[in-house]
Amino acid sequence: MTARGVVRGRILGTGSGEIADGVVEFDAERISWVGRAANYPAVEQLPAASTDLVLPGLIDVHCHGGGGFGFPNADAAGARVAAANHRGQGTTGLLGSLVSAQPEVLVEQAAVLADLVADGELLGIHLEGPFINAIRCGAQDPAAIVPGDPALFERICDASRGTVRSMTLAPETAHFEELLAAMRRNDVLPSLGHTDADAATTAARIADAVGGPITATHLFNGMPGLHHRSPGPVAACLAAAGQGDMVVELIADGVHLAPETVAMVFDTVGPGQIALVSDAMAAAGLGDGDYQLGALDVRVRDGVARLATADGTPGAIAGGTARLLDVLRWTVQHAGIPLAEAVTAATLTPARVLGLDDRGVLSVGARADLLVTDQSLQPRRVFVAGTEGT
Repeated sequence: MTARGVVRGRILGTGSGEIADGVVEFDAERISWVGRAANYPAVEQLPAASTDLVLPGLIDVHCHGGGGFGFPNADAAGARVAAANHRGQGTTGLLGSLVSAQPEVLVEQAAVLADLVADGELLGIHLEGPFINAIRCGAQDPAAIVPGDPALFERICDASRGTVRSMTLAPETAHFEELLAAMRRNDVLPSLGHTDADAATTAARIADAVGGPITATHLFNGMPGLHHRSPGPVAACLAAAGQGDMVVELIADGVHLAPETVAMVFDTVGPGQIALVSDAMAAAGLGDGDYQLGALDVRVRDGVARLATADGTPGAIAGGTARLLDVLRWTVQHAGIPLAEAVTAATLTPARVLGLDDRGVLSVGARADLLVTDQSLQPRRVFVAGTEGT
């Protein structure tokens, strides 16, 4: 039931600094009071002091599924299970990510996920492809990758009833300018990734997009490595993020990136230009086993998802098996990022890049999306629009 609530603990993500012993009060769906416990006016309602952490609800802008179901191929019921799996771990805002597929499949799945957006279970849809570079396809079906096609993009947007919020495309794809214009018309966030472009091409595409938000899809993954004589898209994206012109995604789960890489990016561009993401697939929240990512078979062993191969050798990494809270925890505990910075990258930054001014922060008037954890970032309570346990 949605009602008046009061939560006490170490408050982070207020937008104005940490509160060591603080209170967040919400009335129905909105936060009505935030401050030091000593200043809380309704003393009779003040909970006992707690060492719990109180964070804004996490926001994941790149997620393919969880709980045994993947957004690229699940029906509505399965997609709801996947969304709930992440919500239970504190991800109160989620984009449902699709992968490159045949046009009719993308149109059909966009229509399926649109219902979840309408019901508030997803923030929107993320198209990861099909306008990417097959050379850097990673765990995507190369047969489904096509040159940039503005008409196909519009067809998918129409099927989604306007719920596509982000699209990954390669800077070198055909008709980039027309696609960028179409994305801006449809309020779709451009995200550069799965690319073999050089630094100059990438920088030029970023410049084309200046004036609106733009992101890099899982920086370092699905693109050439950074080399001192061939810096590639990584250098262009880092430079743009450092200048405040781009937000870069990081899959900081201990599989996709080394801790030193994550620390370098935080030190270089700061948490305000980083969105931590899960890139989770159907296995998230479950154990090892065989799963699917779109049309491709995936085998998870020791928590690492890779494409299944005929000879049993390890294939390409096929998304993540962690939820965003797991990513946040690893970022703090293994990459050594200060908690407040990591929280910003999992809450405020993704909210802002999506244009969600009332999420990702614990402030008066914001939506009452809260995550309460213990000091080790293990979840205790989750509130969505003031309702616990949804």
